[in-house]
Amino acid sequence: MTTTQDGRPAPDGPDSEAAPSTAGAAAPLPKEAGQVSEKEARQVAEAARESTWDRPSFGKELFLGRFRLDLIDPWPRSDPEDVARAEEFLGRLRAFLTTEVDGAAIERDASIPDSVFHGLADLGAFGMKIDRKYGGLGLSNLHYCRALMLAGSVSPAIGALLSAHQSIGVPQPLKMFGTAEQKQLFLPRLAAGEVSAFLLTEPDVGSDPARLGTIAEPTEDGTGYRLNGVKLWATNGILATLLVVMARVPATEGRRGGITAFVVEGDSEGITVERRNEFIGLRGLENSLTRFHDVFVPAENVIGGEGKGLKIALTTLNTGRLSLPAMCVGAGKWALNVARGWAADRVQWGRPVGEHEAVAQKLSFIAATTYGMETMLDLCCLLADDDRNDIRIEAALVKLYASEMAWKIADELIQIRGGRGYETSDSLAARGERPAAVEQMLRDLRINRIFEGSTEIMHLLIAREAVDAHLSVAGDIIDPDAGLGRKARAGARAGAFYAKWLPTLAVGRGQRPSAYAEFGPLAAHLRQVERSSRKLARSTFYAMSRWQGKMERKQAFLGRVVDIGAELFAMSAVCVRAVAERDSRPENVELADLFCRQARVRVDALFAALWDNTDSVDTAAAKRILAGRYAGLEEGVLTPSEELPWVAGWSPGPSTAEDVRRRIPPRP
Repeated sequence: MTTTQDGRPAPDGPDSEAAPSTAGAAAPLPKEAGQVSEKEARQVAEAARESTWDRPSFGKELFLGRFRLDLIDPWPRSDPEDVARAEEFLGRLRAFLTTEVDGAAIERDASIPDSVFHGLADLGAFGMKIDRKYGGLGLSNLHYCRALMLAGSVSPAIGALLSAHQSIGVPQPLKMFGTAEQKQLFLPRLAAGEVSAFLLTEPDVGSDPARLGTIAEPTEDGTGYRLNGVKLWATNGILATLLVVMARVPATEGRRGGITAFVVEGDSEGITVERRNEFIGLRGLENSLTRFHDVFVPAENVIGGEGKGLKIALTTLNTGRLSLPAMCVGAGKWALNVARGWAADRVQWGRPVGEHEAVAQKLSFIAATTYGMETMLDLCCLLADDDRNDIRIEAALVKLYASEMAWKIADELIQIRGGRGYETSDSLAARGERPAAVEQMLRDLRINRIFEGSTEIMHLLIAREAVDAHLSVAGDIIDPDAGLGRKARAGARAGAFYAKWLPTLAVGRGQRPSAYAEFGPLAAHLRQVERSSRKLARSTFYAMSRWQGKMERKQAFLGRVVDIGAELFAMSAVCVRAVAERDSRPENVELADLFCRQARVRVDALFAALWDNTDSVDTAAAKRILAGRYAGLEEGVLTPSEELPWVAGWSPGPSTAEDVRRRIPPRP
């Protein structure tokens, strides 16, 4: 992993809440966009992190081997007035989706009709997360996610539209970092139904923002900036009338510059939507390739100040990431309904297929995992709503976990359905059978393992936070740029910290047979979580001692560490929820027990794979593969044409393409 940007850890150790924040500091800029060293790229990413922990975090403590169940038990509750308002809205939304939205037509036409936009706007769905004083609904994170779940069950494209608009589009960054004037100017428009989009990715820039090529050149009179660049994969980019655009302000004498967030009017002169991108799933999603040529943006449209763009993006995603698992949970619920109905009705070998063990295992996995995903999501939303906890790790864990598990659920559902799982809903209906769009579900869910941070990037992001305590005391020891004085001071800090911390990993509450007795039949699972948490912390410490500065390259190891943490978080959450609801939903205790039993098997396998794996062999083989040593294995088939590059280049200048943007006309 990397140290902090200046190589210096927080002065008071890993648990200090008084350490000065460097989260808003701009990273050193590369001399030329697109040409940066690995070190420069890491510095840019590191500078965008929130570097302090001023609120407690269950996830952070879990990775340190400290099982702080008190941070999530008792189960958090929503404000009754908020619940009443939200339930009224959800009822109206359900009625609209049931009577006015044809999800199959959206899939066939690859377009959400204008009438659906008008209806959603009338309901206030574009302002679910916007405060009521700006015309929004002011829903909690919990009820916002439930609305997305509901919408996504009818049309995943609508769920993605609303999520991209509010979770990472203009409303959330302005809510957290905007000025009073910006909020008053833009939020009422968005709450009324205007669509927003977030533009960061470029044709050759994804998770490595240090190479960002879009430039925001300050005007000579100081009134604004001129944007030039191309942005790829902008969800809602075809439709959006307001954009959040990430662009690099050049560093000059007296101006540090840096990656900066701007609110840009979507119809500004010089903007061309050159392409609508087409995908295997989410066919109603209007996703763009957008060019900026000398687009003027007023200085007052900068969000949070120059050089703060990546910090704003990452902080926004702390809660913004919760929208994606909401769709995954909705998919799990839908899959369970289809799997249950089909497996009970379909008879093979004299019994319903669901009674055969091979299918029973799949049904059990779908039910238990859906309960686990929903519980993780609800807990994260409730923790975010009370704003007393830092949920950056928990939100990232539920995004990672739900996107991976939902994909497995979809795959298992297709297997349960057999040939009908591979058949389209239109084809099923034409034969007189229930049109369960299982194959569409698989296609629609696949992007979630990439959206808002791919699984591989999420592993690294969470791992960086998980080892933050270690880097804060011992980072200089493994930093090649640290001088002897800094290394010596780091050694002293590390010695003091580890002398106190390591003994706590040897013995814990989970070793007492009577521990967590108040959780009844689930107590054994919590004891297992406590023991596994300490084991995970010991494993991480051993790995850091063994690999030191090379630890950041052990991505497969770090991925398993994170996956173990995700399972332990999920186990903790389901146990607390099930006991809290045992009077009203006694069956949830059974689901929690089922989930924990399955999760423990996965955790045991992950622990074994930490040290018994083929990681080094795979890495060496990959180098030979890249060098073409095994190119002969590719013979005998027709491969993609080599006439075009893998990554298309672009040049600054006016667009030569037709503008394909779409504008929703006023209601007739």
